[in-house]
Amino acid sequence: MTASTARFGRTTLPPRQAQVLRRAVRLEWITLAFLVVTATAVFLVLGNSQAMKAAWIEDLLSFIPPLAFLVAVRLARHRPTVRHPYGLHRSVAVGHLVAAVALTAMGGFLVVDSGIGLLTAEHPTIGTVNLFGVTIWLGWLMIVVMAITGIPPVIVGRMKLGLARELHDKVLYADADMNKADWMTSAGTIVGVLGIGVGLWWMDAAAALFIAASIVHDGVSNLRAAVVDLMDARATTFDDSRPHPLVGRVDQYLSGLPWVRAAGSRVRDEGHVFHIEAFVVPHRGKVALADIESAREGCVGLDWKVQDVVVVPVPELPDVVDAVTPRGSGA
Repeated sequence: MTASTARFGRTTLPPRQAQVLRRAVRLEWITLAFLVVTATAVFLVLGNSQAMKAAWIEDLLSFIPPLAFLVAVRLARHRPTVRHPYGLHRSVAVGHLVAAVALTAMGGFLVVDSGIGLLTAEHPTIGTVNLFGVTIWLGWLMIVVMAITGIPPVIVGRMKLGLARELHDKVLYADADMNKADWMTSAGTIVGVLGIGVGLWWMDAAAALFIAASIVHDGVSNLRAAVVDLMDARATTFDDSRPHPLVGRVDQYLSGLPWVRAAGSRVRDEGHVFHIEAFVVPHRGKVALADIESAREGCVGLDWKVQDVVVVPVPELPDVVDAVTPRGSGA
């Protein structure tokens, strides 16, 4: 990635974030390459196991978040235009939504399919295969494949979590969260295959149902977060666990200016960067244009994620913002 691509819209990334972005892109390409190998290996030993089928479909679904991230990052580089005055940062939210819908829909299908198999008491069978002149039970190959392919995604997923925090990227976080939980899919599949081997047919369907439920859980949680972001909810951290601390920093900075009596802001998460409408109540009736511009530049300088800031002098703060007054003020 060249220096010209280390940007989001009109924001040139600081050196640290530029390096993190390059690393995240590299990890996602590695993830895609690994998924090709994993999906192919699982398909070759699929057999009649419902758990293996569910694990294979999950591998196919796992292609969506990395692809969504790579496409969103590329689109988010474009500068704002007259047609897209806020830039194309929303591509992150769109990618998040697409991944969440795919996960939820396919997870729901697998829940129904696995549930039917459990209720109708389908007895899957696993045959033998001739490998290098030796006849072995196919289930052993299934177990080996799932054990080997279940470890790397967990390691890569934990690496991606830190990068998602640095870039404030919710698609990357969703991908990391899925990778981190892949060991449960592998473990569940192995249990299901072993169940068939010892004559407990229902363990395979139960394992498939467990995997499907995990997919649905990932899909629903990400769908909720994606929809909330597209509805311009208050900006939150990359994992949607709490309001983003940058909102408070902006309000504290503005309220600390000598000409400001109270301040509050509305912050929209555009993807990687924030659009901020800051409302300030001045001490005096008139405010110099230079003061407003200085306040705007000060907000931008707080963090690289602050891209668009509008500072609006008002007689009183809107009801939808939290008022912040200078310390020691009686306001």
